[in-house]
Amino acid sequence: MKEVSFFHKLMFLVNMLFSFCLLLACIVPYTSSASLAFISLAVPLLVLVNMLFFLFWLVQNKFLMLLPLSILVYGYFALGTFIGFNSTTTSDKNEDIVSIMSFNSLGFKGKKDEWESTAGDTIVQFIKNENPDIICFQEFDYRKVRSHYFEEYPYKYVDFDSDRERVIQAVYSKYKIIKKDLLEFPKSSNSAIYVDVKFKTDTLRIYNLHLESLNIRPNNIKRERSDRLLARLRNSFQKQQEQSEIVQQHMDKSPFPNIVCGDFNNNQFSRVYFNIKGDLKDSFLEKGHGYGQTINFWKFPFRIDFILADTSFQILSHKNYNIDLSDHEPIMATIKIQNE
Repeated sequence: MKEVSFFHKLMFLVNMLFSFCLLLACIVPYTSSASLAFISLAVPLLVLVNMLFFLFWLVQNKFLMLLPLSILVYGYFALGTFIGFNSTTTSDKNEDIVSIMSFNSLGFKGKKDEWESTAGDTIVQFIKNENPDIICFQEFDYRKVRSHYFEEYPYKYVDFDSDRERVIQAVYSKYKIIKKDLLEFPKSSNSAIYVDVKFKTDTLRIYNLHLESLNIRPNNIKRERSDRLLARLRNSFQKQQEQSEIVQQHMDKSPFPNIVCGDFNNNQFSRVYFNIKGDLKDSFLEKGHGYGQTINFWKFPFRIDFILADTSFQILSHKNYNIDLSDHEPIMATIKIQNE
């Protein structure tokens, strides 16, 4: 029997480590542990490494390839995919179709100097060109909205309160808003809003979320003690989970079909995402293609902005943009509202 080399033993140990981490990541959506939430951020990397190990063992030792293969298969069924291979569904323009955009606009400041930025004008022109029926803004700054902005949208709900230090959300709609309200999150500057929109013969409830930020800035990480950073991140993950449960419980009582837009500040492998998504359809998973990133952190792409829709609706298209006017990129979905 051929003796196994030290190199192969070492590779197998490393493989076991990465496989175990991916297995832990598969547990994250089903546990309330904020300490485990960190690992869900690394799922794409863990998948890639396990795929490389699978190819390595396929050549070196076909029996050992079963370790990464089994973890990859389990991870696919537990977490789903993060790559979209879908195509857009064509439809009749006369059908009951609504287009919805979600965009964390960074207060219309742009990514450069706030006082010199013309990002607000550019964002408005971008929205005019894309012409969605409904827009959900996160990190909106109502003070920067000029009188001629969004004239195409006669109905709106802007959560602006000069007496409260709160991240502002806004919804602009071409369709009549018959009810609007706020979901406050305890001990947080973040919140969710929702509107009931009269769409032809239907009424839709649209939620616009901005969940707790992780408040990570690449330039500051090196200056911060690791124990304090981890404690702060754990606290943020815990708040996100509490906030997602508030939203989920409210959605369960909704008298109308739900559509959820927002910046979750966490990815699609998190407990937060699984809490809110439930049985809803993810527009990217239904009709997106590519990686679907909406933000880059340290040049690593993440998908943390979502549009989720009721199962009775049909997702016709999903689009990721690259306009570089905020730290986030907008997304838009077209949805066919099917009558029961």
